[in-house]
Amino acid sequence: MSRTLKFGRKPAASGRAKSLVVFLHGYGADGADLLGLADVLAPHLPDTSFAAPDAADRIPGAPSGHQWFAIPRFDGSTEAQAEAGLKMAIDDVNAFLDQRLAYEGLGPEALALVGFSQGAMMSLAVAPRRAVPIAAVVAISGRLIHPERLAAETRSRPPMLIMHGDQDQVVDFAEMGRAADALTTAGFDTYGHVMSGSGHGIAQDGLSTALAFLRHHLPA
Repeated sequence: MSRTLKFGRKPAASGRAKSLVVFLHGYGADGADLLGLADVLAPHLPDTSFAAPDAADRIPGAPSGHQWFAIPRFDGSTEAQAEAGLKMAIDDVNAFLDQRLAYEGLGPEALALVGFSQGAMMSLAVAPRRAVPIAAVVAISGRLIHPERLAAETRSRPPMLIMHGDQDQVVDFAEMGRAADALTTAGFDTYGHVMSGSGHGIAQDGLSTALAFLRHHLPA
């Protein structure tokens, strides 16, 4: 059973949404951490509504921080706990996406996911396993979980943009190549952008690249 996620929202500037962008935040953050990006993107995507949910689980010992699933090297959880958390979070996100699409009166072809760090991992886990392809995925500074399962579990193939800072000290830059290789092998249209000189974050050139990708793939 999925859990109801709290979220922030920015409606379409035009007053009528023709597309929806959902931001998935990183470990220890919340939806508000990424919803501010809507202020930058909205002038260029006036017919797009934006939403940013909080992950349902709190980080033990950090009541203000949220996690989509436990990370054993950070919190001492087991791999089994992390896997169970991932499955539950996938259900949460899928239910949230369906609810928001219904609210906006849109189909999945009008939806894009933009995930950062652990949110990028969620985006790459959720989108290929949905029955109907969404418009696009932008995965920033994350990694592809269980790449060995991707081909067998893929149900749809939305276009993917993978971005990563080459100085990332949190998620190894090599994860970008691993994800791109697995996605390409599984038949996804996959695009990459290296944020040169950047660490674990979203550089200005990365944001510009993401905007161009979204404008190309979301309904006009």
